[in-house]
Amino acid sequence: DIETAIKLSFICLQCLFGYETNVMLVINNKGVGALFRLIQFLIIAYVAVYVCWVQRAYQDTDSVISSVSTKVKGNILTNSSAAGVHVWDVPEYVIPPQGENTFFVLTNVIPTLGQRQSKCPEVRWNTSICFCESDSDCKEGYSEVHGNGVQTGRCVQYSDTIKTCEVQAWCPLENDTVIPKPALLGAAEDFTVLIKNNVQYPKFKFRKRNILHHINSTYLKNCTFDRKTDPHCPIFRLGDMVTEAGEDFSVMALKGGIIGIFIDWNCDLDFPERFCIPKYSFSRLDNKNPENNVAPGYNFRFAKYYKTNESTETRTLIKAFGIRFDVIVFGMAGKFNIVPTIVNLGATLSFLSLVTAVCDWVMLTCMKDRDLYAKHKFIHLNQNGDSVPLVS
Repeated sequence: DIETAIKLSFICLQCLFGYETNVMLVINNKGVGALFRLIQFLIIAYVAVYVCWVQRAYQDTDSVISSVSTKVKGNILTNSSAAGVHVWDVPEYVIPPQGENTFFVLTNVIPTLGQRQSKCPEVRWNTSICFCESDSDCKEGYSEVHGNGVQTGRCVQYSDTIKTCEVQAWCPLENDTVIPKPALLGAAEDFTVLIKNNVQYPKFKFRKRNILHHINSTYLKNCTFDRKTDPHCPIFRLGDMVTEAGEDFSVMALKGGIIGIFIDWNCDLDFPERFCIPKYSFSRLDNKNPENNVAPGYNFRFAKYYKTNESTETRTLIKAFGIRFDVIVFGMAGKFNIVPTIVNLGATLSFLSLVTAVCDWVMLTCMKDRDLYAKHKFIHLNQNGDSVPLVS
């Protein structure tokens, strides 16, 4: 009826324009009080230890921008049946002379001397397709993907018992089935490399390099990086880096591999500049899983060309095994800023406000006197100024 509708409308208007305010209800209950203080302590400890100390959430941050240059030094004298007596210096064993945040050091080689453009039998260890019994088994102009040249269409004698298809190629062909052991340039572990690293944090207009202020030219000529005695020296012995990566240099030198040189520039710029120093670590990056040991190590081929007295173009083919060193620079810098400080302070206050809600739920749900607490917790003030509990 109309009277009921008017009453419902009046109740709705009361709910729409009503205002709720907190009532301070003090309860002498050790359980709820202990829970209240415990949650407060955990939130404050979380903010102080994790947010402020570990995460430094009161700071503005910037990522490092880095440039790296390297210089390797060392010489090796070798005497092998294939290449004879040879002195290897930096231009020969560092390939290429300059790389982008990386350098390669030759540790083992398979040389093929005096190659010329001519015709010769395909090597039997290269591919089974090269075996033949007559010229009909060979296709003139055919180039096998894994072969060494283009077939001439002739089946020729490779050895007393084996025939292979003749190819037009750089002859004599390479035999890379036998890898020199021990590694021909195994003494490269005593080589040293100078790593020059310049970093900057543009947001804070901060620049620095890994050759620190206290390092002079005399110290630089005589130091070698040692984690205990010379942790700031930018000159590293190759063997020491491989050892710190958990590898044996003599084993790794046989077939090569990849070593990562990590330079950590995480800095707190609220402290003086001298406390911002690089930290070095080393790790092997290529896969050496014995269960999946297909195509292990690191190798490539290159050739040295020259002409003989007869003006015939000749070359020495080298299959190079070695260790590639990748210099990986990373880091973050932080400095106090009022904006993230206010944001995290507001987040902390919002966390603390949740403590009251949790304790109220425990008080009104789990306590044996919950009806009594509810009676005094929720109070309705009517038009006459009388306070009426919502729970009777």
